Amino acid sequence: MTAAANRMALPLRARAPAKINLGLFVGPTRPDGRHELVSVMQSISLADELTLERAPAAAERDEVVCPGVQGENLAARALELFREATGWEEGPLRLRIDKHVPVAAGLGGGSGDAAAALRLARDASGLGDGDLLVALAGQLGADVPAQVTPGRWLARGAGELLERIPDPVSPFGVLVLAHAGGLSTADVYAEADRLKLAHDAFFLVERLRELRGAFELGAALPSGGDLLHNDLQAAAIALRPEIERALAQATDVGAEVAFVSGSGPTVVGLFARANGLARAQRAAAGLVGREPAPVAAVSVDASFARVYSVPVRNNAGS
Repeated sequence: MTAAANRMALPLRARAPAKINLGLFVGPTRPDGRHELVSVMQSISLADELTLERAPAAAERDEVVCPGVQGENLAARALELFREATGWEEGPLRLRIDKHVPVAAGLGGGSGDAAAALRLARDASGLGDGDLLVALAGQLGADVPAQVTPGRWLARGAGELLERIPDPVSPFGVLVLAHAGGLSTADVYAEADRLKLAHDAFFLVERLRELRGAFELGAALPSGGDLLHNDLQAAAIALRPEIERALAQATDVGAEVAFVSGSGPTVVGLFARANGLARAQRAAAGLVGREPAPVAAVSVDASFARVYSVPVRNNAGS
């Protein structure tokens, strides 16, 4: 089948879900400066929305428009890498990103946007396949490959070595408590090194085995709470002591377990028993007045992030 036959007409849209870490265990530093880790990455319904469309006539190159976010955008680099890898010669495009996932929050927002940009480019061009997207994602950052196909992944290496594990049989609710300021991932890892929080390689192998077993049948969460531990949490709290208040808030409004997501500073509370989303929504409502405002979300699979065509409005007859 030709690329033209596989193409979807612009404009196209896709959601870029945030991810949380269901357990995050940190190991030794690798020669490339990254840490070995083991984690389960889970997509949730808190998501950015991306639209790929033709750029204005005067544009000479692709552009990314992301109100409220300054500096270089990883999604722009994703489009650039896709064009280089596939030889796609489509004219200049505009990628609009409506941000809902907090920046520098431990939720993989920028990585998710880059992964969604790759999906959009693939479907707009009809070029490339899943393996190519994952390879390109690996060049963009360790968190990006797991978000090319959102859902649930068991990650190792620096996060780039992925094993697909079953989505939850029953989705669970998530209370997201963001922080007014972000945290640099590099700073959190540096603090973790200072605190000597990393484990040896044998410990990671054991945790990998335990996490695989805990999630292999589609359990919402492990039966043992120790597998939801985040080795970076102590480092994040050392840099932002106010995180402890957010952890207490999540527990006070009924979360079954609460922890820092990724490198923080976002705290998530999980509701895995019946009516998890409704319970997370009630918990968010119980924290009225908190800033940033609490968000209730639910675990999602790949269908949540599918690419779809956006109807083009024609006002001539209206």
